[in-house]
Parts: sequence; C-alpha cells; structure tokens
Amino acid sequence: MVTVKQIIVGFLSLIGIAILALFLTTGWYIVDESEQAALITFGKVDEHITEPGLKFKLPWPIQKVEILSRGTFTTTVGYDETNGQVVEYRDEAKMITGDENILLADLVVQWRITNPEKFLFNSNNPEQILFSATSASLRGVIGSSRIDDALTDQRPAIEAHVWDYLVDLIESYDIGISVMDVKLQDVELPTEEVRRAFTEVTDAREERLTKINEANKYRNQKMNEAKGEQDAIISRAEGTRTERLERARGDVARFDALYNEYLINPEVTRTRLVLETLERVLPNTEIYIMDSSSDTVKYLPIRSLERTTEVNPPATTTSRQGSGN
Repeated sequence: MVTVKQIIVGFLSLIGIAILALFLTTGWYIVDESEQAALITFGKVDEHITEPGLKFKLPWPIQKVEILSRGTFTTTVGYDETNGQVVEYRDEAKMITGDENILLADLVVQWRITNPEKFLFNSNNPEQILFSATSASLRGVIGSSRIDDALTDQRPAIEAHVWDYLVDLIESYDIGISVMDVKLQDVELPTEEVRRAFTEVTDAREERLTKINEANKYRNQKMNEAKGEQDAIISRAEGTRTERLERARGDVARFDALYNEYLINPEVTRTRLVLETLERVLPNTEIYIMDSSSDTVKYLPIRSLERTTEVNPPATTTSRQGSGN
C-alpha cells in the first residue's frame, strides 16, 4: 500500500528530475567566434555576450538566449540573389529621375547588428524596416538627380547621398543596425532604343574626355619645352652678364693702371695714347707727322720704317792705303 509520504517523495523526485532535465537541455549554450548573444531574463535583455565559448544560464522559462551573427548582412533593392541565381524585381527598381525620365536602379546595402537588444525588441521586423528605408533613400536621391548623372560619372556622388540619407533614417528608427556600405549595381534604361541612344551619348562624352586629355598632354609638353627654353635663355643671359662684368672689371683695372702711369709721366702717356688710337682708327694707313722745321718725318707705321732701313742700309766707307816711294 502506497503511503502519502511516498506519494510526496515521488512527486518531489519527479519535479527534481524535470528541473534537472530542463537544466541539461536549456541551461547551457555555445557562442561561436562569429556570433553574439543576448541573454534574456523574464523578457528583458540582461547581458550582451560577445566572448565565444560554452556559457551557462538559468533554465527556461527563467532565462533564454538569442544567438545573433556578428557578420555582415546584405539587403538588396531591385533584385535578389539566391544560390547564385539573380532574380530581378523591375517594379522595385523602376523609379523616376529629377528631369522626369524613367530608369531601373539596383542597390545593395551591407549592414551589421550592433545592438542586439534594440534589434530584438525595438521593432517587429528590423530587416523590413531597413529595406523600406533603403528604397526610400534611393528613390529620394534618384528623384532629385538627372538621368545623365545617374548613368555616367555621378554614380559615386549618388551612392554617397543615399548612404547619408539611409544612415540618418536608421539612426532615427533606433533598431540596433549600423549601415556599413551602399553600392549601386545596375543603372539602366527601360527600353533598348533609349539605351542605345544613351550609349551613343556616353561614347561621345568619353571621346570628348579623350580629346581633352590629349590637348592637356600637348599643352604640358609645350609648356615644358618653353620652360626649358626659358631656362636656357636665362642661363645664357647669366653667362653674358658675368662675362661683361668681368670684362668691365678688366677695363677698370687697365684704366687704373694707365691712370697711374699718366700721373707719373703725363706727356709720354698722352702721346702714346694718341698714337695707339691712330693705329686703331686707321689700321692700314701710312701716317706722317710734321715737325716744327717743316721736314716730313715718317713715324708710322713702324714696320714701314723697318723695311726702309733694310732696303737702304747705311753706307760704309772704306779706305785704301797705297805705297809710295
């Protein structure tokens, strides 16, 4: 016969076994290196765990844990990629530009979970909120841009504006997400005819840039040549300047020496200067100087005097002695 005491002991044993089973099944968890965990006690996040390893907690329903990835997530607008297969959503990608043209724009956003508590409890579906905010930011920027800018060289500026708007929206929503990067994928026109026309425009623009680059290259080449010629002219001018300065210094030194000689014997120096000047002014002329007795005396040129002396040597007088008886 089973007594009341045995019933109570059996019931308590059953409770203990249930608690032990709960602890063994829900009292521990593992956090991987690429994961983070939010420890929730009675519905409130009690701890944010980032250290990897085996962790213990109180059994359910007292505590539970939410394991979240610390990696980078991807959200796309206008297309989706699953198992290497790309599916386009033209309704999402179709939007109107500021100059009232229609184009298709695809965008990808990379984001991370930075606050598990806000990510879990501040919204019912934070990923849907991120998608809606991304789509709104993209449409807002495209709607204020020209179609030429979106299709050509202004895409980086459009990406930067989308990133700014999206970050502001996510911060205002406060859903525990941080936007890491925003990248435009495909921006194209809806029809082949319009696409072909814009391709021709793009080719013409690229050719224009090529011509501008070639012109700049030619200009730089000519400027370098002109700079080299300028340097050469300046160098020659400096050399001429130095030469003339040295020549002037030599002339000054020669004049000073001549002046000192003049101070010693003015008449001789004056006569010498006159004769040298005449020789320099009249290089191939025979010069005769008359003396006070009206006799013509041939002083210059000296070589003429030398030749005259050689042709007419002075007469020699010989005496002959005869013998007389």
